[in-house]
Amino acid sequence: MLKKNVIQSVLGLSALLAVMAAQGQATSTDYGKPPTATQDSSAQAATSATLGASDQKILKNLAMENMAEIDAARMVQTKSDNDAIRKFAQQMIDDHGKVLDDVKQLAQARGVALPEVLDRSHQAKADKLAALSGAAFERAYLARAGVADHQKSHKLLQAVLSQAMDADLKALVERTMPVVEQHLTAVRQLNRDTARGSSKTQGDTGVSPDKK
Repeated sequence: MLKKNVIQSVLGLSALLAVMAAQGQATSTDYGKPPTATQDSSAQAATSATLGASDQKILKNLAMENMAEIDAARMVQTKSDNDAIRKFAQQMIDDHGKVLDDVKQLAQARGVALPEVLDRSHQAKADKLAALSGAAFERAYLARAGVADHQKSHKLLQAVLSQAMDADLKALVERTMPVVEQHLTAVRQLNRDTARGSSKTQGDTGVSPDKK
């Protein structure tokens, strides 16, 4: 009887040691392994949290404003012969295109669906601009797309800095602010130059060569 109890104890201890050894092997084997797909996705979700409703709206508004600027500037390339205005418009296409790319990149990372076409309000303004031609078109572009829209964008960016919760969204705005400020300065100077040129032309053509 005693011999039987000893044998059972030995067998039980052997089984326990085998289980402990297997657990130790599994632990040592798993340590240092690259994270699994589940762990990867969990880490990605932690660093790419979705934006709140307010920040999503801000991001969509930023996309819309940049789309409108690019759309108006592209009209200039087909409707204006003024080299200075065309140069400014190309800068709008380049700069706002880069900002829009940044907006899209952040939206994709945070799972935000951006508008793909202009909304009704922006499209109505675009249609009015497209209906003009010549000097009337250039004046309207500089006044609306040049000054008014950039002033609106500047106010939007200032509001974002105080209202946005997401750090990446704020960083995007901080990178964009100097660009919009430079555009405002440039278009105001362009407006002054255009006005002086128009006044000079009117003065030259308003006086007959015979009358001095």
